[in-house]
Amino acid sequence: MIKLKPEIIHHNGKPQFAVIPYADFLSLQEELEDAACLRLLRKAKAKESDAPTVSMSALKSKLGITPRQRSRPSTSAT
Repeated sequence: MIKLKPEIIHHNGKPQFAVIPYADFLSLQEELEDAACLRLLRKAKAKESDAPTVSMSALKSKLGITPRQRSRPSTSAT
């Protein structure tokens, strides 16, 4: 959570503008973009909630992908 330190500008005794440090503005902008992305992700996820799924192992099998053997470093002395 961002801790804002706004400077409030009044006009005719009423608050009209809030001025914040530029670094706070950038942080706030990033938070808002993250929130917008999260909303889009949640919306897409809800839309696809009934879509059929395939496990990773089933997909690999269907595509003919076999697990790679991990090469072990040689332990022989030089």
